[in-house]
Amino acid sequence: QVQLVESGGGLVQAGGSLRLSCAASGRTFSSSAMGWFRQAPGKEREFVATIAWGSVRSSYAVSVKGRFTISRDNAKNTVYLQMNSLKPEDTGVYYCAAVHTRYADIIITNSYEYDDWGQGTQVTVSS
Repeated sequence: QVQLVESGGGLVQAGGSLRLSCAASGRTFSSSAMGWFRQAPGKEREFVATIAWGSVRSSYAVSVKGRFTISRDNAKNTVYLQMNSLKPEDTGVYYCAAVHTRYADIIITNSYEYDDWGQGTQVTVSS
């Protein structure tokens, strides 16, 4: 099991940047695929980005590709989401999630496959 704590959210103007962090504790972080998801008010939780535990593969939602970058530092047990050129539609609560995977190149985009979730951090982008 992995315990996750997100940070770095806040209020930013459109076009601005934020960097989210997700600090993990537990024995399996370095062998866990990690994901970022978000949920806007009145909407379902949606996939944002995922990265394999070997950092050899990552994937992004079409809506954020080219603007967001996911990365991880296994030595620090932390995964990051760098968000640039933010838009009002990026507003929502951002959650990180973890799931142990057998292979270093596994990425997971489906929220139902993740076992552990953080409490979320609010991102608000004003127009």
